[in-house]
Amino acid sequence: MLTDAFKAASTPAAALSRHADSTLAEQLAARFAERIRQRLLAPGARLPSVRECARRHGVSPSTVVAAYDQLLARGLVEARRQRGFFVREPRLDGGAGRARGGVDAGTGSDDGHAGDGAAGRTDADAGGGAHGAALEAAAPPGAPRPPLPISATALIRGMFQPPGSHPMPGLGTLPLDWLDANLLATALRRVSSGAQLATLSLQYGEPAGDLRLRRALATKLADHGVSATPQQIVTTIGATQALDVVTRTLVRAGDSVLVDEPGWSVEYARLAALGLRVLPVPRGEDGPDLAAMERLIDAQEPLDKPRLYITVSVLHNPTGASLSLGCAHRLLQLAQRHDLTLVEDDTYAHLAPAHLPRLAALDALERTVYISGFSKILVPNWRVGFMAAPTHLVDRLVDTKLLTTLTTPALTEQALAHCLEHGLLRRHAERVMQKLAAARARSVKLAQTHGCTFAAPPRGLFGWVDVGVDTEQLAQVLLDDGWLIAPGALFHATHRPTTLMRINFATTQEARFWRALDKARTSM
Repeated sequence: MLTDAFKAASTPAAALSRHADSTLAEQLAARFAERIRQRLLAPGARLPSVRECARRHGVSPSTVVAAYDQLLARGLVEARRQRGFFVREPRLDGGAGRARGGVDAGTGSDDGHAGDGAAGRTDADAGGGAHGAALEAAAPPGAPRPPLPISATALIRGMFQPPGSHPMPGLGTLPLDWLDANLLATALRRVSSGAQLATLSLQYGEPAGDLRLRRALATKLADHGVSATPQQIVTTIGATQALDVVTRTLVRAGDSVLVDEPGWSVEYARLAALGLRVLPVPRGEDGPDLAAMERLIDAQEPLDKPRLYITVSVLHNPTGASLSLGCAHRLLQLAQRHDLTLVEDDTYAHLAPAHLPRLAALDALERTVYISGFSKILVPNWRVGFMAAPTHLVDRLVDTKLLTTLTTPALTEQALAHCLEHGLLRRHAERVMQKLAAARARSVKLAQTHGCTFAAPPRGLFGWVDVGVDTEQLAQVLLDDGWLIAPGALFHATHRPTTLMRINFATTQEARFWRALDKARTSM
């Protein structure tokens, strides 16, 4: 059953009511508290200045002061003198109380209140952004990232939006009505009849994954030129777990890992949580900037040399770019010189032409681990992913997998094998790609009509769009109207203000979103 888990973002914020049982200040405080709970305002995010918040919600500055006082009293925010209010890190002891370093918030004076420390500055200086100038300075590679007003986990929570709400531009999944529930139901029925159900359900699955699926995957990989035996393939609970298994197997806390930038912030956060140093490599139209990558490698002490490079080679998230054949060849040469293992995340394989270059195909799985999954084409909750790896790594990867999941979900893996063997997935993917091409054309036209430009040629599921204003600030304004976007700062390993954002072509083909964006930009 869907609850209110993402209601705040999936429906427009109701206007504050003077006739409600609670005061305007209480209603406003509750709205911010819910966004903090949902991590739509992450720890470290700056709340709008008192004057900006009053203008945006149609209330007096004193009402905003009272609302911010309530958030202070609940320990949800802290006041920083002359800078404003910032979301606090969660308290481990569960206590409330006022934030340390706060000022007396009891005064009704707008100009004297810490929450409006930016009130005397221009919108460009202070208009609702998440970070002060000090936080916006570039941090060294591997340093903790300043928190963002909308976090990557908030976008993941967005997948739980109630049915019937309008599409979310920032999400990374296909619309529900594009998915084929009958395909999944038929496949599950075929593999769960009679004695076969008992065999699949009453005992542990094979450690490396269902052999029938691994055989089907080996055949599927051949379409991309990747030659892998079933014995080189290990299934996982989605592609994200495959990335985690590879990382935990091959590196340890304190090691350095090369990643694409821009890239997906969930991956940055996952690596940081493992105690790894993230070394961002600029990603261009043809692939990574190899000169920059080599400089990063050479800058490390011998014992700190990076051992992994994690990259999305086809339909890169968020730019949609794909690795060129020439860049792939040079990257493999660089990896050979520096003894790098390449982790190739091909999550979007089903939305791309099969002929695009794959590192694993050129490398013959010698120093490349190939990763993919099916959540982007089937359904987000059907968590089946896999790795194809060099033979000498397979047993180590299986051991790590078993330490985290113990077994393999044989029922869903055999159902997926059925879809692959009978061409059901291929035909479904062809239908989705046709819909996506049409949606992409409509979204691009709407974006350009509303004065936006594309920082990379539109391809695949995502567009990398320049909207002309700071997208972190834009995100909070649009959230009031029920639109969740993916601001560009999410896709950088170190925080930087940007006018870029990622859009999902499948969920931005309606004019009403672009009208809302225009309205939000005008109000900033």
